[in-house]
Amino acid sequence: MIEASIGFAAVFIMAALRIPLAVCMVTVGMGGLALLRGWQPALASTSQVIFETGFAYVLSVIPLFVLMGNFVARAGMARELFQAANAFVGHRRGGLAMASIIASGGFGAICGSSIATAATMTRVAYPEMKRHGYRDALAAGSIGAGGTLGILIPPSTIMVIYGIITETDIGKLFVAGILPGIVAIVCLCLAVVVVTWRDPAAGPAAERHSWPERLRALRNVWGVALLFALVIGGIYGGVFTATEGAGVGAGGAFVFALLRGSLTPRALLEILQESARTTAMLFTILIAAMVFTSFVNFTSMPNDLRDFIVQFSPEPIMVVVMMMVIYILLGLVMEELSMVLLTIPVFFPVITGLGYDPVWFGILIVTVIEIGMISPPVGMNLFVINALLPKVPLNQIFRGVWPFVFADIVRLGILVAFPVISLWLPGFMNR
Repeated sequence: MIEASIGFAAVFIMAALRIPLAVCMVTVGMGGLALLRGWQPALASTSQVIFETGFAYVLSVIPLFVLMGNFVARAGMARELFQAANAFVGHRRGGLAMASIIASGGFGAICGSSIATAATMTRVAYPEMKRHGYRDALAAGSIGAGGTLGILIPPSTIMVIYGIITETDIGKLFVAGILPGIVAIVCLCLAVVVVTWRDPAAGPAAERHSWPERLRALRNVWGVALLFALVIGGIYGGVFTATEGAGVGAGGAFVFALLRGSLTPRALLEILQESARTTAMLFTILIAAMVFTSFVNFTSMPNDLRDFIVQFSPEPIMVVVMMMVIYILLGLVMEELSMVLLTIPVFFPVITGLGYDPVWFGILIVTVIEIGMISPPVGMNLFVINALLPKVPLNQIFRGVWPFVFADIVRLGILVAFPVISLWLPGFMNR
């Protein structure tokens, strides 16, 4: 317990000194193993982790889903999703903000990245909201919050990383995210309703569309629906694995982008370069986290912490509640992926020791990451929006996102109280 605590403290101190997190975790992980077992076993263990992680077949799902997201972003599908959602809800007060949230959910179903979703919807939805007189706070807040749906509604790179670290079925994680994703969209849209009820001028109603116009707009999103059904439907139906589904999704997205004339040789090269950079970053952090996890698992910390928590909590569900509170507080001061990679080695054995489903816990983890992505002062989505909208003050973005943070906390409470929301669809995959 003491060794692991010192290790965590060392990582936090090094990170505070602005040393890259991957370097922090590898250094502490190797150093900790060396002190406990000797340098030769530590080097052997580290090299084995690097080799096995780098060549793991299941990890090929990461670059494929990253590539899929970059293809669909280039194909312009986000704009058609927003136009379709706007046709149905844009005439309501705050309707364009709701449309950006709904469109973000649709884009997340073929993207898998929160930052990419927020960046894409900023370019698509903000000019339309600004044209209709929306306040910057509501416009930026709804886009930032909607962007988080990119890592909940499958496919999701965060779910892949969680599944690899915890050895949880990635296909079940993907399917488990569907219903919570719908709950998330409803909660975020209700937050828009509350904001515009308190301040009607924050989100004026846009023009109403006729039913023929709505149907035409809906027909334009057939590509998104087909791609989602092909990938997630194939995984859910057992036609192919999550890794094979990623390959199918990337291939399908490539065809869509090609047919739409979006893939010039220069554009294709840019997509491949961006996908390679993102994949390299994710692999580096993941391998470093696995090295650090090996050190933590070699100590007695997981078992000691589980025994400690169980001893002082008569209700196991309160253990989960305590963990969620810790995650929300950490999300206010830490980068979200780093936070999860550092804490999973400690919290996951406690969850499984109490008999909880790792798929359900994975959905909760993704949800608290979503909250962290829009929680001031370090929420990444907020800075992405600020970079794309330099004329919008950062304090306006911070102010506009708080109603959605509270809506996400309510949603987290719903998912904790009713695990069936996350586990109902995956339960059919066992049959």
